Amino acid sequence: MTLQTQLTKGKITLKGSARIVTEFFMYGINSILFQRGIYPVEDFEVKKKYGLDIWVSNNISVTKYLKKIMESVEEWLSMGKINKLVLAVNSRESRETIERWQFDIQLVGEDSGSVAEKQKTPKSEKALQMEIQAIFRQIAASVSFLPIIEEKCTFNILVYADSDAEVPTTWTDSDPLHIKNAEQVKLRSFSTDAHRVEAMVAYRRDSDLC
Repeated sequence: MTLQTQLTKGKITLKGSARIVTEFFMYGINSILFQRGIYPVEDFEVKKKYGLDIWVSNNISVTKYLKKIMESVEEWLSMGKINKLVLAVNSRESRETIERWQFDIQLVGEDSGSVAEKQKTPKSEKALQMEIQAIFRQIAASVSFLPIIEEKCTFNILVYADSDAEVPTTWTDSDPLHIKNAEQVKLRSFSTDAHRVEAMVAYRRDSDLC
């Protein structure tokens, strides 16, 4: 589905925006897993998206895990019931979190209550794609400023949803998996006519690495 099919009268609807943001999360998480070497290169394949070549996992377990989570994420986004998604990279041996990629989500446009936002010109598909491209380029460039991960790692996805959101029975409450004395780098953001997503990554300092 292209961005254009999400438009209604020139403006992206809440439901359409939910699909766009969910798709971004799916490709973004895959890109991080590849760039940070969480799984071997042979577990990925290149797909064309947003005018870029993006590495996507072909590991069946990873794909099923992400797909199941994203089904709930998209539903909650379309209802305005989610405010944050986190990808935590954890040491397999110690279970300690060594990187924490955080995506803060805000409702904008008609849901913000702001007259200025309501009258704002709908964002073009090209402008939206350029904003998303900038984030993926930062993810790809992260190897230049993040410490090398030498230990074997796994990952968890944390979703911060409203208390009245209907949560699948297989989901459990989790520790926020914060990193003590972490360094933080703020990344670029993107926005549709309904959602704004701001990204940042926190990581363990070099001196703390094994």
